[in-house]
Amino acid sequence: TLHQERRKSEEKVQEKIEYHDGKVEEVFTDGRRILTFCDGTKKEISADKRMTTISFSNGDVKKIMPDQRVIYYYADAQTTHTAYPDGLEVLQFPNNQIEKHYPNGTQEIVFPDHTVKCLYSDGLKETFFPDGTVVKVEKNGDKTVVFSDGQREIHTAQFRRREYPDGTVKTVYCNGRQENKNSTGRVQIKDEEGNLIPDKK
Repeated sequence: TLHQERRKSEEKVQEKIEYHDGKVEEVFTDGRRILTFCDGTKKEISADKRMTTISFSNGDVKKIMPDQRVIYYYADAQTTHTAYPDGLEVLQFPNNQIEKHYPNGTQEIVFPDHTVKCLYSDGLKETFFPDGTVVKVEKNGDKTVVFSDGQREIHTAQFRRREYPDGTVKTVYCNGRQENKNSTGRVQIKDEEGNLIPDKK
């Protein structure tokens, strides 16, 4: 109870100013100031003037922190947007998805299942899945999938290729031609119609 009494004494209104436009300013004994506007918006300025909290009538809250971070909470979307002084912007969604927008144009999205997608300013896209699979998509559309078991799959406009850890490589070209190279180096080729082309050995 002593602590509660101390808090009450600290929070006493020292001065109350009512302006012609309907705005009300309250100065507290602990040094805080609260401005209440006609539309219900409240602006609280800390005693040291290093932190400002603006509470809007729609439930949104904007905080300007001592380290110059600006944190904006959108009540309807239940989303928090934090802007850092160095240009980094972070969005946190109610489903626990987090998006980071870096000053260099890179975007990083962390999904609720811990999948991470990176979009780079040069057009490259990388996705890291929780099982260890990594998918890279180049600006030109070429796609490389690296599986956690060491297999790789490459998709281009010309071919689709699967590479296995034992050295086996299977390639299907856009014209339908297939080429299978096994771990010993032996190559088996099928033409566009699926006919086996005999070895030239």
